[in-house]
Amino acid sequence: MNKNIIILGIQWGDEGKSKIIDLLSKKVNYIVRYQGGNNTGHTISINNKKIILHLISSGTIYNNIKTIIGNGVVISPKNLLKEIKKLENLNIIVKNKLFLSTMCPLILENHIAMELAQANFFKKKLIGTMNKNMKPSCIDKISEYTLRIDDLFNKDIFAKKLKKVIDYYNFQLVNFYKSNSVNYKKVLEDTLDISENITKMSIDVSEFLYKAKQKNKKIIFEGIQSSFLDIDHGYPYVTYSNNTVGSAITGTGIGPLYINYILGIVKAYTTRVDSGPLPTEIFGKYNIYISNKGKEFSLITGKKRRIGWLDINFLKKAIVINSLSSLCLTKLDVLDGLDFIKLCIAYITTSGKKIFNLPKKKEDWNCIKPVYEIHPGWKENTHGITNILKLPQAAFNYIKRIEELTNINISIISTGYDLNHVIMLDNFL
Repeated sequence: MNKNIIILGIQWGDEGKSKIIDLLSKKVNYIVRYQGGNNTGHTISINNKKIILHLISSGTIYNNIKTIIGNGVVISPKNLLKEIKKLENLNIIVKNKLFLSTMCPLILENHIAMELAQANFFKKKLIGTMNKNMKPSCIDKISEYTLRIDDLFNKDIFAKKLKKVIDYYNFQLVNFYKSNSVNYKKVLEDTLDISENITKMSIDVSEFLYKAKQKNKKIIFEGIQSSFLDIDHGYPYVTYSNNTVGSAITGTGIGPLYINYILGIVKAYTTRVDSGPLPTEIFGKYNIYISNKGKEFSLITGKKRRIGWLDINFLKKAIVINSLSSLCLTKLDVLDGLDFIKLCIAYITTSGKKIFNLPKKKEDWNCIKPVYEIHPGWKENTHGITNILKLPQAAFNYIKRIEELTNINISIISTGYDLNHVIMLDNFL
């Protein structure tokens, strides 16, 4: 059996990762978050009450699971403590179940001020993930101006480091962005007031995971956002972190040989919220149908997501860069009722050349069109089906065709929002 599993999205986010992590978490001992920050969200339901979490894994709701936030995650101490409070108000025990890497960078008031100042200066509207102070804090991470959880253990050292950081930020805020300065004493006081609540949860994550491996514990490494928002593999339409499989290694300190299985989550169709390339984008009545049935609206902004047919070219690229073991296909039931379903298998250039991979230059996206296979739709209801043999033949054929084109098995099929609305095809955990 596989002990250490990475679960990550392989499109542009919103693939339904949290449901699959929730489904599989009952079989593991630890869930580890390894990248990003509070710039994403997942909904969990507790006693018929829904709450949105940004930093803490949904696995926290189970008594037998410990959740860990690795060094690849940028943490807002205030927001983290708010999430803990939310859970505790619902009688979810967090104490002794949530652990943080001592190396996690901190989001503080200077990052908030800088993001607002830059938005005003460049006349940009801050929406969604842009309004989570990720950019300034991630820039600091590769400079000498970052502050981490381990800096909080010594208040005098933290005060000196913070003074240097605030002076650096204030010089830019006042002189370049013509904005207000940040009050050093207030930031220091506010941070030290909550520092003990943060430091008492901190550990050496690398050492912790190594010992867990020695004890044959089962671990899920939880990826947020997705592969084509990665700062390298999705450039320039990207987030502020690496989201592909390598970030699970660098974001926790676990060695690559300790990973046994990598599961890629993919929708039965495609969505994205930014302005980047979406060659298979759908307009008109099918867009409206899929959008409404799939509830394709951002948890962060409420903004409607763009809709497209499944693109095998992106899928094959994601399989390669993440070394995937298998796929989990989600939201199959959203396609119920369509007359036909298109599957993009290649692109054709303006010169008439057919290509079976992604364009090499971003300018080339304007010079291609998708080449489709058109598959018959199905009128039958697949919602809640748990046995693949009970799927309509057209749905079964669609799934098998995806496997043929990608040369990888689909191990899980999600057929609805409920946790038990899944078809399990491989007991890999």
